[in-house]
Amino acid sequence: MSRTLQDISPIIIAHRGASGYRPEHTLAAYELAIALGADYIEPDLVSTKDGVLIARHENDISETTNIANHAEFGHLQTTKIIDGESKTGWFTEDFTLRELKTLRAKERIPQLRFQNTAYDGLLEIPTLQEIIDLVKVKSSEINREIGIYPEIKHPTYFQSIGLALEAPLLATLTANGYQGANAPVFIQSFEVSNLQDLSTKTDLSLVQLLNDSGKPYDFVVSGCESTYADLVTASGLAEIAKYAKAIGIHKNLLVPRDSNGKLCRRGAACRQTSPTSLVTDAHAAGLMVHVWTFRNEDCFLPLDFQGNPQGEYELFFNLGVDGVFSDYPDTAFAVKEKPQFKLGSP
Repeated sequence: MSRTLQDISPIIIAHRGASGYRPEHTLAAYELAIALGADYIEPDLVSTKDGVLIARHENDISETTNIANHAEFGHLQTTKIIDGESKTGWFTEDFTLRELKTLRAKERIPQLRFQNTAYDGLLEIPTLQEIIDLVKVKSSEINREIGIYPEIKHPTYFQSIGLALEAPLLATLTANGYQGANAPVFIQSFEVSNLQDLSTKTDLSLVQLLNDSGKPYDFVVSGCESTYADLVTASGLAEIAKYAKAIGIHKNLLVPRDSNGKLCRRGAACRQTSPTSLVTDAHAAGLMVHVWTFRNEDCFLPLDFQGNPQGEYELFFNLGVDGVFSDYPDTAFAVKEKPQFKLGSP
């Protein structure tokens, strides 16, 4: 088994909360995630019209709320270009917080998680402050510090419309006592320039998200030719280490899959060696490695581990990753608690 960067047990990051069991990005999903053993909860952040940070995976709320049932907001349906893609729906930046609080969350993938639809229409869209309040209360109740792992969504877009997310995020974190490199906070982004700028304004830990294809959208806008593939090279990781403490990577960057969805093995007909050297290379650069996203449903699992999501966690934990993003934090916790993975306190 490879060691984590700090030689401690990998952290469990509840991906949008315990989103396998509750509609994502709701206080109920975050609260359950904490009860199921998560070390951090992950709110994706977007902005309201009046500049309040709220938790939604996208600023388009068509699929995650009951907005379509609210005739009074029908006139706000529109088409926008977000990160180069045309999207038609209702967008958070066109609503005040008061208006959004009249909506209710719903399950995003009901065809896979029908049981979660029992909560449709019951849960509000939470603000970042409400999430922090929940974390502080629960941390006190269970005597275990729970961290937050906010993602800045579409930073170039929100900056372009005068609703940049970075300043209000730092202001909210500071107001709630989150300061310094040891604070239980990771701030993540798929873009680069906003993280580089944040690194000059805060000592909080920053995380460069890395996809298995494409390039950061701020690179698209600026005309930079570098891609995510360039960022995972030794030189790319060295540059990331100048402003970030960790990388958050797509699983395929570490253990690629073949065209049939099966994990690449040594000697298999794959274009990449499996596993890649990314964990070793990142650790050599002083970067932690957090991997996304772990889910229990077979349609998300590699063929090798269908019906056995625990086996996928074991594979990645054995490679020395420092954390996992999971929709099912209880499954991640059960594997993490096995003796071979209990390296110390997270």
